[in-house]
This record gives sequence, C-alpha cells and structure tokens, in this order.
Amino acid sequence: MIRAILNFFGFLFAWATNGLVLLALSVGAVLWIYARDLPNHTQLAQYAPPTISRIYSAEGRLMDEFAHERRLFVPAAEIPDLVKQAFISAEDKNFYLHKGYDVRGMAAAFVDAVRSRGETLRGASTITQQVMKNFLLSGDRTAERKIKEIILAARIEQTLTKEQILELYLNEIFLGQNSYGVAAAAQTYFSKALTELDLEEAAFLAALPQAPSNYHPVRAKERVTERRNFVLRQMQENGYITAAARDAAIAAPLRSVQNGDFPAFREGLPPRGYFTDEIRRQLSERYSEEEFFTGGLAIRATLDPVLQEAAERAFRKGLEEYDRRRGRWRGGLAQLPSEMLEGESWRAALADLRVPRDIDGWQVAAVSRSMRSPGRGGSTRTAAPGRSRRRRAISCGWATWCMWLRCLPRTAACATGRCARSPSCRAPFWRWT
Repeated sequence: MIRAILNFFGFLFAWATNGLVLLALSVGAVLWIYARDLPNHTQLAQYAPPTISRIYSAEGRLMDEFAHERRLFVPAAEIPDLVKQAFISAEDKNFYLHKGYDVRGMAAAFVDAVRSRGETLRGASTITQQVMKNFLLSGDRTAERKIKEIILAARIEQTLTKEQILELYLNEIFLGQNSYGVAAAAQTYFSKALTELDLEEAAFLAALPQAPSNYHPVRAKERVTERRNFVLRQMQENGYITAAARDAAIAAPLRSVQNGDFPAFREGLPPRGYFTDEIRRQLSERYSEEEFFTGGLAIRATLDPVLQEAAERAFRKGLEEYDRRRGRWRGGLAQLPSEMLEGESWRAALADLRVPRDIDGWQVAAVSRSMRSPGRGGSTRTAAPGRSRRRRAISCGWATWCMWLRCLPRTAACATGRCARSPSCRAPFWRWT
C-alpha cells in the first residue's frame, strides 16, 4: 500500500518535472527564435529625438518655430519628480522594481481578462516595453511583437539606467494635439513650463498616453477628468502625495488652453511673416528640409521686430500711394450671387471668400450696392473686403466688385469719383452709410 502511494507520488513528480523541463525548453526555443534579427537596442544610448527648430530675433526673443512633431527635449534631471511620479503611477507603478517586464502585472491583466471573459483588456506593458515599441518595433497587437518587446526590454535594462529609460519615454511619447513629450504638452495644454505645473496638471498629462486622441480636454472633458482623478488616486496609493493633496487636486476644475483658461503659447509669438519663411526656405535648401524641421536648430536672425514693423508699414504706405497715383481700376477680386446678399446671409458668404485677411489696416467689408455712373452699366449688388466702419458702403461713380477697400475721408463732390486726401490721389472714394 505504501509502495503504491509512493509510486503514485513519484509518477506525479516525474510528470511535473518532465513538464517543467519541456516548458522551459519550449520557452527557450521561442525566445531563441524571436531573439534573432532583433533591432540593435544599444543605439538608444545615442538617440537624439527630432525636436523643434526655433528662430530668434537679434535681441534673442523667440520669433517662430518649425517642426513636423512638436517636441522639446528635456533631460531627465530637469523633469520635475512630480511629473515622473504621475506617469509612473499611471503607466508602471513597479517601474523601479522590475527588470524590463512585470510578471505580476501580466498575470493580473490575464486574470482580469479571464474574469471578464475578454471584455476587460488592460495593458500590461511596462514603461521599458513601451519605449521598445515606440523606438524599435511596430504597434501591431500580436504575440510575436509582444515577445520581441519583452526580450528587448530585458536587454535595454542592462544597457541603460532607469532614469535614461524614463528620459526616452517622457520625451518621445505622443500626448495629443501634435505634442510629443511632456515639455511640449505642458505648453500646448497649459502654456507652462514643466516646473510650473500644478499637481492636477501633471496628472492630466499622465492620463493622456492611454488614449491621447480620445482625451480632449473640451470634447471629452468628463472622461479625461475621470482618468486624471484615477492617476491622482494612484499617486496617493503609491506614497507620492498625501490624501489631502489628492483630494484638493481632484476637486480642482480641469483648466486648459483649449478651454480658454490660458492663452495659447503661440499667441505670445509674433505673426509668421515672409522673413522667417525665407529663413526656412534658405536653410531647407542648405541643410535639407528634414534637418530643418527635426534638427532642433537654434537660429539667430538679424531682424529687429520694431524696425521691421516700421519698415513694412512704410513700404506698404508707399505702395498704396503709388497705386493711387496711377489711377487704374483693377476690378474686383470676386462677386457674390445677389441672392446671397439678402438679409444677413452675406456675412457667411463673405466669411467663406478666399481673400487675404492679414494685411494691416485692411479688413473685410460688404458693399451691398453701387450707384449708377454715367457711361457705366447700372448698379450691382456685390460683397467686397475693405476697411469697413459700418455695414454698408455706396460707391460714387464706380461699379463695385469684391475688392480691398480703405475708408477715405469724403471732401470732394460725388461726381468726381475721387478722394480729396491729396490732389494727386486718383483712387475712387467711398461714402460710408
């Protein structure tokens, strides 16, 4: 009897041992197969991400910036701990403990998937694995990619420190609104530097990697606020913040540039003009367009913004005066169908016209009718861009089409059809009613 029991347990032990050996050999064979021809992970040690090229004035003020992907590279030492802790709590709370992959996290994700019968599928990728996927692999959701991801993650942990891996992750990750990396995202959503972020703002950024396109701060405000609050609770559970700080941050409203709570970073820059565009053209020819848009160039221009504005204003004034002296009528830029000018529908029709709208001193106006002039065919109802002080303009002696108008003082007789600003001015004048 005892021998039979021992034989039974011996059989179970041998079966279990053989099974474990077979499993180990199978895993080893799979790893060996997929470990061949993997990308070289050591290149990440010298990785230089594509960053924004910026143009500065002669005084050192930022004038313009160009980039395919809006990214500002920030070394790990300059990224506030609050931001690091928020992303670690949201994406990989065992980041400083595992060796590239989190066995417990994968097991927990598997259990959740089984319990929910596949309805609840949450990611189990560590930050290290996400770095491998973003830099060296594709985003395909396949078992093969996952195995390669784990192999590369284990290797990179032996090559780079945790801080270096975190630096790659926080500077590369896409966070919506064409913002790549936490520094660019802080400017895009809050018009702030990383060191100026509040707790709830750092948690908001950490909430974005899960679904940056679906977590818009205005269109999906309720959903992203819920995700932000989850990150805050995780930060408190991981010991990064106190319960009081968590509750205060959860109670804070979701404020953002997109919601109009902060001025956009771009509003602080001067309007893009031909000068910076010419710099872009010349440097793209010299260094290639790819280098210009991704090389993170710092360009010091010779331009003085104050003097440049005065020069452009004087040049524009000279062109206008020269054009008036010639006295040539060039006609209009466009003409709207008369039915569009009934009631208030002309406003939308005028807004849809593709005409320049960024010329200083000129703006869009609607010319709804023109007076009959001897020798010229009847009156016509038109829409015209111009410097309108009131809604309706009546021309004196000129058929009106869609054109640029400037409001001139009326001091001459209507029959002349000329303005009397100066004796040499031959431009048609307009009476504003």
